[in-house]
Amino acid sequence: MSRAEAESSTTEGEEEGHAHRWRILALCLLAGFMTLLDVSIVNVALPSIQQGLEAPHAALSWVVSGYALTFGLVLVPMGKLGDVHGRGRMFLIALAAFTATSALAGMAVNPLWLVIARLLQGAAGGMLNPQVIGLIQQQFHGRERGTAFGMFGAVVGISTAVGPLLGGLIIELAGAQHGWRWVFFVNLPLGLIALVVAARVMPRSTGSRELRGADVPGVLLLGTGVVCLLLPLVDREGFGEWSWLLWSAALILLLLFVLWEHRYTRRGGSPLIDLRLFRISSFTFGSSLGMLYFAGFTGIFFVLAVYFQRGLEYSALQAGLALTPFAVGSALSAALSGRVVHKLGRRVVLLGLSGALLGLLATELLLARDPGRAAGLVTALPLLVAGVGSGMVISPNQTVTLSQVEVSRGGTAAGVQQTGQRIGTAVGTATASGLFFAQLPGDYDSAISHGLVASVSFVGAALLVGVVELVLGRRR
Repeated sequence: MSRAEAESSTTEGEEEGHAHRWRILALCLLAGFMTLLDVSIVNVALPSIQQGLEAPHAALSWVVSGYALTFGLVLVPMGKLGDVHGRGRMFLIALAAFTATSALAGMAVNPLWLVIARLLQGAAGGMLNPQVIGLIQQQFHGRERGTAFGMFGAVVGISTAVGPLLGGLIIELAGAQHGWRWVFFVNLPLGLIALVVAARVMPRSTGSRELRGADVPGVLLLGTGVVCLLLPLVDREGFGEWSWLLWSAALILLLLFVLWEHRYTRRGGSPLIDLRLFRISSFTFGSSLGMLYFAGFTGIFFVLAVYFQRGLEYSALQAGLALTPFAVGSALSAALSGRVVHKLGRRVVLLGLSGALLGLLATELLLARDPGRAAGLVTALPLLVAGVGSGMVISPNQTVTLSQVEVSRGGTAAGVQQTGQRIGTAVGTATASGLFFAQLPGDYDSAISHGLVASVSFVGAALLVGVVELVLGRRR
């Protein structure tokens, strides 16, 4: 099939779902909320899991890290499958799998069952997320695309920040013994309703035949490379002394992956990742900026949650409430910034990064002054400012980063971008928590100060990348 015919078939798929695009967006937002919520909501459920299943610490670690590992592992291959076989079809399959694995996790009778269920749930979440981004890019154009990505950015901020609050509330209502089960069961009614609606409104396009072809060596090289990179980050205790060996293997495997993709493309094959994507400066800079920002953005929730609960003896619900200003600020600004990003471009992102950096710096300085149990109130305003800034980063950056990518390759591009975000999340959380726990047992005020410095540094690095892109763009 010729390139023109491939683009024609993609356009037909777009038109088929165009009339239902806002319903499709609602389903995408719900799916994104479910998968990202399960990253953070489980953290506050760990004591309940330990009590209910008598789970050892190693199993608890894998309940959290296993989800992140398999989520990041499948993003790129599943994005490519969506591009090839149709994103609507892949969305339905992935949503059904995520709903089923959520039920499997909630029904666990022992720690091993729960760990396996979380690994499968993470894979289903990683299968679903590239379809969400690809569908938004496919169904919306111009100003509407910015608005749609703005709403998705609000969901990212809310799901990440509200997870501890919702988890704490569920466990308080359901009880410590079995409350953790409802952290997973909450996905069942949402998933089933979404499946019924999605079966009626999702586009029936068959994807791009031009991209078909099984790049098995590429999948294996990228997959093993990502596993070697993430394992020491998501399970530091289990792989501590092997970390450098695994990271060296990751570097070699990822280099071999790049060389293979070049060769496979020259031979006329359909590579897992079209490396020409990185010739698009907006995609390259945006993906790098997003990876660094997620390293700073997600690290703060882990260290603040531990600080509030262990250092200040807040309940899980109180800790969640203390983080709520960030979620509120992020939700409001994400929805608004999505409407202006088509005019201002990456400048919106730079403004947001500046606000996030200012808010995090103020939070760090205030907590360093030992506010005691009033810390939740003292940090409310700076966390609100940081949240407003964050909302101006995530969705506008997504819009600008994918703005020059062909719609037919949107799922693959989204998978690449989100893999970078997952790597950033793992690196940021490992760095912030490492600096935090290095000060313990001892002074929690010193610990939180060190942990937040890591987040501030990553956000500052993201701002620097954005400034470099702006300067180079003006020169060109």
